[in-house]
Amino acid sequence: MNRFNLSDWGLRHQSLVLYLMVVLTLIGMASYGRLGQSEDPPFTFKVMVVRAEWPGASAREVELQVTDKIERKLQEVAQTDFIRSYSRPGEAMVFFTVKDSTPPGEIPEIWYQVRKKIGDIRHTLPQGVIGPSFNDEFGDTFGNIFALLGEGLDYAELKRFAEAIRNELLRVADVAKVEFFGEQPQRVFIELSAARLATLGIRAADIIAAINEQNAKAGAGFFETSAERIYLRPDGEYHSLEAIRGTVLRVGERSLRLGDIAEVSRGFVDPPEDSLRFEGRQALGIGVSMRDGGDIIALGRHLDEAIARIQSQLPAGIELARVADQPRAVQRSINEFIRALTEAVVIVLAVSLLSLGLRTGVVVAISIPVVLAVTFLFMHLFGIGLHKISLGALILALGLLVDDAIIAVEMMATKMEQGLERAKAAGFAFTSTAMPMLSGTLVTAAGFLPIATAASSTGEYTRSLFQVTVIALLVSWIAAVLFVPYLGFHLLPDFAARKASASLTARLLGRLGFGGGTGGEGARHEHGQYDSRFYRAFRSFVNGCVRFRWTVILATVLAFVGALYAFRFVPQQFFPDSTRPELLVDLRLAESASRTATLAAVEELEAVLGQADGIENFVAYVASGSPRFYLPLDQQLPQTSFAQFVILTEGPAQREALRTRLIDFYAHHAGGVTAAINRLENGPPVGFPVQYRVSGADFDELRQIAGLIADMMRGNAQLSNVQTDWATPSKVLRVRIDQDRARLVGLSSEDIARILDAALDGVTVTQFREGTETIDVVLRGSAFERG
Repeated sequence: MNRFNLSDWGLRHQSLVLYLMVVLTLIGMASYGRLGQSEDPPFTFKVMVVRAEWPGASAREVELQVTDKIERKLQEVAQTDFIRSYSRPGEAMVFFTVKDSTPPGEIPEIWYQVRKKIGDIRHTLPQGVIGPSFNDEFGDTFGNIFALLGEGLDYAELKRFAEAIRNELLRVADVAKVEFFGEQPQRVFIELSAARLATLGIRAADIIAAINEQNAKAGAGFFETSAERIYLRPDGEYHSLEAIRGTVLRVGERSLRLGDIAEVSRGFVDPPEDSLRFEGRQALGIGVSMRDGGDIIALGRHLDEAIARIQSQLPAGIELARVADQPRAVQRSINEFIRALTEAVVIVLAVSLLSLGLRTGVVVAISIPVVLAVTFLFMHLFGIGLHKISLGALILALGLLVDDAIIAVEMMATKMEQGLERAKAAGFAFTSTAMPMLSGTLVTAAGFLPIATAASSTGEYTRSLFQVTVIALLVSWIAAVLFVPYLGFHLLPDFAARKASASLTARLLGRLGFGGGTGGEGARHEHGQYDSRFYRAFRSFVNGCVRFRWTVILATVLAFVGALYAFRFVPQQFFPDSTRPELLVDLRLAESASRTATLAAVEELEAVLGQADGIENFVAYVASGSPRFYLPLDQQLPQTSFAQFVILTEGPAQREALRTRLIDFYAHHAGGVTAAINRLENGPPVGFPVQYRVSGADFDELRQIAGLIADMMRGNAQLSNVQTDWATPSKVLRVRIDQDRARLVGLSSEDIARILDAALDGVTVTQFREGTETIDVVLRGSAFERG
């Protein structure tokens, strides 16, 4: 019983094969335009941040009463990998990391369990703890970030323009979210002098009560008539600063206006929260993220159109500058792929045409775009987009997918030269090469299988390398046994006619007395392709290897062992640094550093960058890290003593020159600033590539051991920029309270703490509602008393 021969079947149904080849190619080309395009493949961030606030508590109190309880409860989650926490005065921050082998589909359930377990112990936390709150949205990437600048405008005025811009951007196709960065919340400040209050005999509590009572939002009921229901709305709610100043205070038999004894002003949160500076100027950041499965290139085009329209409508003095432009980076990657693919195709075609001949090479040349187009079709069906991993897989597969076509067409051409008919030559090529080609394809695919089965974020990130390569190889096998025989049937030269012509010429020459004979020339022609000098030398080499097979086996084993030994000298890095031109500069000051000190360090670096060459722009994020403008970014959380720069250089050469200059600058810096100058990473974020954690109960001993390890690391020539994340303790000014005397005047420790807090930082007493804005009204001491 004969086995099914796909090549033979294809030649019996040539119209159907031609139809399939043309239609699949056209659909594949259309699918290419529908593939989602992004810079990096999506992967799941398996980290959650649990944050709680306890105003007034020291770092040690926060650690013992809040952080430790949260950590203990989180350890009950079965998928826990490790837990890292930071305890600062008044703040606990716990990083909960899930095992890297956890499937992405289980992550939402784990986050639910974390929230439920922490909710179960919320009642055990000390009174006054705010939270805990949870942050698991680390995957949001704002590939397009803009800086809104305005000369002489404050944040409130900038935000009004930003709100209008956001409304326009949300209408753009593929836009999922628009957020603001560096925004400073508005405040209404009521500044009171404690000395003046004491002179007038007014208590701060009475002022707070009067403000709350007048601004209260309380239902006053309703009454019904025979036709309708009418609600009562009492007046008195604050609608202006003048209304706040006009609040009447009763002091004994006297009545005073709040504006007579206090300064009422409008401003912004003080001290400022995290802010954004674009090329040394205060700005408001606007970030745009793409919906899942969107096309970043199409989004970039639509955004360019929207931004051009918005900029034409902005008044003079308002500037919208582009900070991050992921579509341009992705377009550059796509262009590099197209160039590399074109070069690869040209090289393959040139080699095929030179080695196989014109018509045989044309058959291989036609199969390449067909296989690529069908590969794009399956990528679209399986939801695989175009990104740096899938593009690399396509280029890698290009060198492999032509093998099957070359084997099939060469075998077909050889059998035709030996006298077989075209159809029989194609059928013979299938029976003799199809299964070996399929086996080779499957073996090659199996070589990429560990990437597909790797249960880790790295495996998730690189999985499309296996998917695309296997798709391309399997499609190339189908093309080799179905499409290539059809193409060869119509395009290969007529070897039989050429052979008959050669035989006839030989017989004529023989009759004329020029030698020959009737069969010698034909025999030589039939076997001439294997009777060349190259084939004779190759046949001798193979025969020698078979004769001395044990020597060959031993040499192979020795070569393998030598390769394993030499592998240790090959530099090993799973993911190379990104080729993007951005440079990240992290500035860290002592834990107790003020925002003023951090801002001074930022302005110092801004001055250096302002004089540097090869920079397109730079942006500084003060007291926080950059939003995720690049998926593998190692995102930094808000911290007063931290700032991060994103510097966009003109190219890789300028980036490296600037990096060397900044490393040298901070190597000799004496300002107490520690800097980390990094290129962007590829793959899941790593941060510092070498990290040690020292744990124990004795803080002084821990600090000493950590210092010894840091000194040892600094002594290693292969390491640089060694830092610790726990250095100078924060300074504390302790207030000793005479409890007996405090009680005599009717004060408790809590009362005194609130008085000090109100005098220095302020206390929120009510809210000022203006349109969609809700502005806190803060009561605090006068500017003189606050120093």
